[in-house]
Amino acid sequence: MTAQAPLLLIAAGGTGGHMFPAQALAEAMIARGWRVKLSTDARGARYAGGFPTKVVVEQVASATFARGGVAAKALVPFRIAAGVGSAVLALLRDRPEVVVGFGGYPSIPALAAATLLRLPRMIHEQNGVLGRVNQVFARRVNLVACGTWPTALPDGVEGIHTGNPVRQAVLDRAGAPYIPPGDYPMSLVAIGGSQGARILSDVVPAAIAALPEEVRRNLRVAHQARAEDMDRVAAAYAEAGIMAEVEPFFADIPRRLSEAQLVVSRSGASSIADISVIGRPAILIPFAAATADHQTANARGLVSAEAAILIPESALDPATLTAQMAAVLTQPQAAGRMAANALAQGRPDATERLVDLVLRLARKE
Repeated sequence: MTAQAPLLLIAAGGTGGHMFPAQALAEAMIARGWRVKLSTDARGARYAGGFPTKVVVEQVASATFARGGVAAKALVPFRIAAGVGSAVLALLRDRPEVVVGFGGYPSIPALAAATLLRLPRMIHEQNGVLGRVNQVFARRVNLVACGTWPTALPDGVEGIHTGNPVRQAVLDRAGAPYIPPGDYPMSLVAIGGSQGARILSDVVPAAIAALPEEVRRNLRVAHQARAEDMDRVAAAYAEAGIMAEVEPFFADIPRRLSEAQLVVSRSGASSIADISVIGRPAILIPFAAATADHQTANARGLVSAEAAILIPESALDPATLTAQMAAVLTQPQAAGRMAANALAQGRPDATERLVDLVLRLARKE
């Protein structure tokens, strides 16, 4: 790759939600002959191990108001200002064609520097509600790409629905034929993520145990639970005579989703993307403590499309969940429609859509 190759600067924070779509875009742009740099802080750099080795990782000074004491928070503006200053110098030394921010405080310096230098720039928001940093920059960028649709945007700001990039393992299962529930072995997948998953471990086994015998006897369950909850969750399934695998993490979630008749899940942006690209009926239980209730916003598209059932945490109990699971697992035609509706919401080409926007900005169209 020559030094004359066009440069894309990606700015992202240090969580998987921000870094995964950033990584997908980096891979795609390198494949097109671009150079790619990642601007992040020390924490974000620890999450950059999956990026292609050709990506140059540049650490900038950043900080968040969400952690630390009063003194630490008082220093945040100064650290961010220092990061912006160094980012301006870096952009002047090696001028990018386009700057793309994926959210998180570490994306502030690069986006602010690109704004000051009037470089082509865009943001990608994974959730149905803009994160704090993307909220600040939504009016200061050329394009706003939305992973979840609809996305709540400030007045006067128009979003472009690109979808959220998914892993290749998910793309390999995209649109896998759905087998409606019936009187034969069925699979139910329960995924809760790491935050606030205890309520799912409390409620899901009890709800499944209360299903009608003709449904329950055919079920095999894959339940993702926190390590400290695994033993009691496994014991609850065993006591109810239900075949269940209980693990803190399933490496083969795409396969399990493709084989499932029903998915019970939180509504994180990545989970919603996986469920819709593969196309499966879902019961979604948004994490109530999510910032700005963005998990409820994430679920809105699938729920409006009649592809998913939403149960707020405040309404979640075994009886309610049992009734909704039974409604799906005893009505094969309705379950099939839900699967088809979910698939229609999917954006398996999300990465390519992001690439198209980058190229549009590079051409200054």
